[in-house]
Amino acid sequence: MSASVRPEPKPGVMDIAAYVPGRESAPGVAKVWKLSSNESPLGPSPKALEAISAATGHLALYPDGSATKLRNAIAEAHGLNPANILCSNGSDELLGLLAQTYIKPGDEAIFTEHGFLVYRIQTLAAGGKPVVVKESDERADVDAVLSAVSERTRIVFLANPNNPTGTYLPVDEVRRLQAGLPKNVLLVLDAAYAEYVRRNDYEAGIELVSSSENVVMTRTFSKIYGMAALRIGWMYAPVHVVDAVNRVRGPFNVNALAIEAGSAAIRDKAHVQQAVEHNEKWLSWLAHELSKLGLRVTPSVGNFLLIHFPDNGGKSAEDADAFLGARGYVLRRVVPYGFPNALRLSVGLEEANRGVVAALAEFMEA
Repeated sequence: MSASVRPEPKPGVMDIAAYVPGRESAPGVAKVWKLSSNESPLGPSPKALEAISAATGHLALYPDGSATKLRNAIAEAHGLNPANILCSNGSDELLGLLAQTYIKPGDEAIFTEHGFLVYRIQTLAAGGKPVVVKESDERADVDAVLSAVSERTRIVFLANPNNPTGTYLPVDEVRRLQAGLPKNVLLVLDAAYAEYVRRNDYEAGIELVSSSENVVMTRTFSKIYGMAALRIGWMYAPVHVVDAVNRVRGPFNVNALAIEAGSAAIRDKAHVQQAVEHNEKWLSWLAHELSKLGLRVTPSVGNFLLIHFPDNGGKSAEDADAFLGARGYVLRRVVPYGFPNALRLSVGLEEANRGVVAALAEFMEA
């Protein structure tokens, strides 16, 4: 019997392209505007900061393993039953836990061609097979997803709104998707940017979860609540899904500071509204100003824009990225998402927004 000369990862692991976060720095530049990670430019609620400060006297103690206080605050804010809520170390952890819980080697998970990279990573990590379907006009195509379903399909991941495109599926289309899936297939609605959406035909997923046995909605405190560093996620799901995932997750997967900060933040509706209004104003302004420069911008309902660059003439996304970086504006390359000639721009503070548009105007005219 031959033995390997060293421990070997299980099949699928080395097929994973490790996730690369948005850049934070621009070497040689004094003032840097990080517009690469869709973080809130307004930061967290002052009430969340007060809650963190009050909790620092108890750091020697383990947190509540069930995150009861946070679950109750989320339930109160959204009118939900806490028994249907599970909290996590960022919503990314939930995507991984769901994959671990429901995908075994040989099973399939479906997601769209420009979907969040973590779907592929977690499917492969669980030993599953990623099934990627085409989008239509940079938006998820329900018919394409349904046509890809097989006997081995266990999960369909749908980011709604999607990152990095900022496009979304109306609730009627999401319901049509769920109705067309076999009952044993889990539909995971990743609603990380739901709080930013201001469209009458959009729903994050609460109603569909409440009326179904095979739908899960995941949410995060990393975006509109401005607490990406604390890693707070949560899901709303049928009790049988919560029960299964609870058996797989780590016993103290949400830290004590996160529990306190999240509980305070979700109750500060004024701060959330301020973030919504800031985003509404500058998302629209940025889209308009960038379009005036001759750049195509994918219509977005999130807190970011996908900017497409010309294919020739030294005006590519790579060229623009270098030009902007030299001036302190750090955007996100999205080559792994299937957009080799686009950059994703997060909505920032007024100075950053005006500055990046001015820099792009200079770039396009050069």
